[in-house]
Amino acid sequence: MSASGIRFAVIGINHNHIFGQVDALLGAGGEFVSFFAQEDDLAAPFKERYLQAERVHDARRILEDESIAIVLSAAIPKDRARIGIEVMRHGKDYMVDKPGMITLEELEEVRRIQKETGRIYSIFYSEHFSSRVTNKAGELIRSGAIGKVVNTLGLGPHRLNAPIRPSWFFEREAYGGILTDIASHQCEQFLFYTGAKEAEVTYAMVANRNNPQTPGLQDFGEMTLRSADATGYIRVDWFTPDGLPIWGDGRVMIVGTEGTIEMRKYIDIAGREGKDHLFLVDKTGMRHLDCSNEDLPYGRDLLNDVRNRTETAMGQEHCFKAMELTLKAQAVAEAAPAGQGAR
Repeated sequence: MSASGIRFAVIGINHNHIFGQVDALLGAGGEFVSFFAQEDDLAAPFKERYLQAERVHDARRILEDESIAIVLSAAIPKDRARIGIEVMRHGKDYMVDKPGMITLEELEEVRRIQKETGRIYSIFYSEHFSSRVTNKAGELIRSGAIGKVVNTLGLGPHRLNAPIRPSWFFEREAYGGILTDIASHQCEQFLFYTGAKEAEVTYAMVANRNNPQTPGLQDFGEMTLRSADATGYIRVDWFTPDGLPIWGDGRVMIVGTEGTIEMRKYIDIAGREGKDHLFLVDKTGMRHLDCSNEDLPYGRDLLNDVRNRTETAMGQEHCFKAMELTLKAQAVAEAAPAGQGAR
């Protein structure tokens, strides 16, 4: 099977990340054939965007279609692991929006079924796989541009937009908590930049600081990580000011033994236009790199993995380890008194 001949489908379109997921495979030559969504209000605009895909009214039509090689999902987070297990048991690969699961028990079951079936369970960490500057930073680090990475700082602020959010967004049991929901991005990048295979959560905290009317919402979270050779701090929140023209000023700062990298992923406040800004400081000086034209290999690599049974888009254990760290951090944070961190 050539990459261009790989047929894919979608089950669950409850988060807009599904558009990035679909576009990643379409851009790599995949064929989008069908989708299942229970919600008519979500299905209508989705169908308008992807006219080639048939809307089916029973997910079993997708699961039992032997011509479909991979299924995508951005369902409500509490449903994602269940869907993925069914997909793998039907002999198909799976690409799911983060979080790929919302409990450690789900992660354990997913790991078991993935190993048993040999299928791909790929979590779409969009702040990496849809970010050109992130991939460029990885290339620089692997080339030795800043020496050995010893620390990372990952900031993931988001705009709340409460009036337009669905009810499940405010239900802790549906979205999994703020660290589970957002910080998996930063956990994955910590592993990516440091090259660590293992790490531990040394501190974690979650809180509802300014939304008492929705007590199930955690609007602030932070955590720290430690591997054998590096440490990392992560902060995520729902406090993007209305004056910012994008959803969040996502930043990453990386300290190496011979230099530093700072990424302003989505906006350079009061500075250069556009996104994907990288600032490199090393022994020769300071440079700004415009990464807006860098490659995004994830979709292409994933289709090749589907065809060749390889792990070039993302190692399977790397994929799971990022979720393991964020789920452990969520558990640590919620074991502490409300709004107070725990180690």
